[in-house]
Amino acid sequence: MALNIVLIEPEIPQNTGNIVRTCAALGATLHLVHPLGFSLDEKHLKRAGLDYWPKLMLVEWPDTATFFKEKGGAHLYYFTTKAPRSYTMVNYPEEVYFLFGKESAGLDEALLAQAPERCLRIPMREEIRSLNLSNSVAIAAYEWERQRTFEGLQQSGALSRLAYKEIS
Repeated sequence: MALNIVLIEPEIPQNTGNIVRTCAALGATLHLVHPLGFSLDEKHLKRAGLDYWPKLMLVEWPDTATFFKEKGGAHLYYFTTKAPRSYTMVNYPEEVYFLFGKESAGLDEALLAQAPERCLRIPMREEIRSLNLSNSVAIAAYEWERQRTFEGLQQSGALSRLAYKEIS
């Protein structure tokens, strides 16, 4: 099983740092496609990622052309506000690549037009432009995990067992 989160030209270091934490928590691989809008040494990036960096599987790509040359045949899903289909309407395969565009512009329209069946949206009210990138990644990643019944992830501890007994 392999969940891959792909950020195409991310611009805000704090978002990427938060995504580092999500990927580390799930064991997902984070792919960063350059150019980045920040340095990987940026203090805001490191602070948002906390001490999870050593637990992260990170792959860097010099540009989108190189990424698509290498991974173009994989199960790619494009998250965009322009898609008609919800991310929950897909039964995801074991190995997926969830692609997210830069915060200011999203994914390139030409890319989306090449594979409209791979374009997915996270539903929201019509008057809202978009969700925060790190929130969108977490929503999509946890749906992939939910479809696998969170296999391999800690699902209960002493406190959660106690809370379950109280509400059941």
